[in-house]
Amino acid sequence: MKRFLLILLFCVMLAPVAGARTFVLVCGVSNYGDSINNLSQTTKDAKAFAKLMKTQTPDVTLLTSKYANRENILSKLRALCNRAQAGDRVIFYFSGHGTPDHFVASDGPVPYSNLFALLDRSEAKEKIILIDACMAGTIANQFKKGGTPKAKEGYAVFASCRGNELSLESPLAGQGFFTKGLLKGMRGRGDYDSNQQVTIKELFKYVFADVVKRSNDEQHPQLIAPVDMMEKVISTWDAEASSAK
Repeated sequence: MKRFLLILLFCVMLAPVAGARTFVLVCGVSNYGDSINNLSQTTKDAKAFAKLMKTQTPDVTLLTSKYANRENILSKLRALCNRAQAGDRVIFYFSGHGTPDHFVASDGPVPYSNLFALLDRSEAKEKIILIDACMAGTIANQFKKGGTPKAKEGYAVFASCRGNELSLESPLAGQGFFTKGLLKGMRGRGDYDSNQQVTIKELFKYVFADVVKRSNDEQHPQLIAPVDMMEKVISTWDAEASSAK
């Protein structure tokens, strides 16, 4: 009986870890209301990323086009942040236009500071942000301490390009360069040690090389994360399933 109680106690202690959840909000905007500002691949990118994330977790919310407006994006993110418990993970992905220090929802710009205001209050242990937008690298301004970027504990931020660069998309490839690299990397190309798990460090290594090559050295993805986030697993993949596709 005593041994049974010890085993039961051990299982209870492990339960929070085993039950950790990942909450994902994916947003993509192609239609900005006029032919000059409309994009061709961003909604496709968001749908493809959401589809991939559904292989990792059931808790995926997708907002596209007019539904990816400022109010919806922030209210959905707030809801996910409130649901997340200690030990959980929140992932935010956006594909669309970007300006310095902002991503552009379907009805206007949203400061990156608004994302951090919500995420900072969440109990989630890990927060991962992926921005596929022009000038995405300016999100690093949210990490500056005395003029020098300093990674925030528990955060990993992927930006599709430097703060003075464009985030390129290719109708020929059918995707933006950055998201295409993300998807390939998370499906196994970034698994450099062949353990069927892709870490944040491995994913960035693959995405950076892939995007720089595809863009002819015009686009350079950025990663801002503390050392202890680098080895966190962002995706697992099945070698047999991937080879069957």
